Amino acid sequence: MEERLQKILAKAGIASRREAEKLILEGRVTVNGKAAVLGMKADYERDHIKVDGRLIKKVEPKIYLILNKPKGCITSMYDPEGRPTVKDFLKGIKAKIFPVGRLDYDSEGLLILTNDGELANAVLHPKHEIPKTYLIKVEGVLKDDDILKLEKGIKLKDGVTAPANVKKIKKTEANSWLEITIYEGRKRQVRRMLEKVGHSVLKLKRIRINGIELGDLPSGAYRYLTSEELKRLKREL
Repeated sequence: MEERLQKILAKAGIASRREAEKLILEGRVTVNGKAAVLGMKADYERDHIKVDGRLIKKVEPKIYLILNKPKGCITSMYDPEGRPTVKDFLKGIKAKIFPVGRLDYDSEGLLILTNDGELANAVLHPKHEIPKTYLIKVEGVLKDDDILKLEKGIKLKDGVTAPANVKKIKKTEANSWLEITIYEGRKRQVRRMLEKVGHSVLKLKRIRINGIELGDLPSGAYRYLTSEELKRLKREL
């Protein structure tokens, strides 16, 4: 049965649909020896589909895990500059998996990884408004007006953010601790929101995605999602 090429790549665990589109646009995908184009359809059982010259093999069993990403590594399985990547913390995982979404170099916390491209695409799609909660330490003490602005939406260069949920955790004379839940996935969104109200982020840790908790998982460690967590994640998409 013919399907769009990016859907086939997602099902095969190569990448999410969004990342698969990038692979096609970069000319890294071929079908029966010819360069693939966006929108192209193929038959997984009949056609020879290659990524970077390697033939897509039989679909592997689906794997779902979370990693407590440490600060100082990039959310990628490979870095041409030789920087630490999340792959360095996945010892024992032989299947080809990839991160769902991003945490920037200076951020840490909960990161989902899988070889289920369909699930990854659903989690990342804006229409699902997946809640993501961060524990944040910021420079200075936020005023009630600042928090109200965050909750209503902040005007950034790429548009106004959706309303966020903000919870005060504690404060000192110099700093504030907050929990912020957002429902989008813009690049460095939380940092930009807080900078817009005049407060630099000193520490950012994602602690929850759609009810999946980071809990006491040590930094750099990973665990598999429980069956109940996976059911809940899929049910709410």
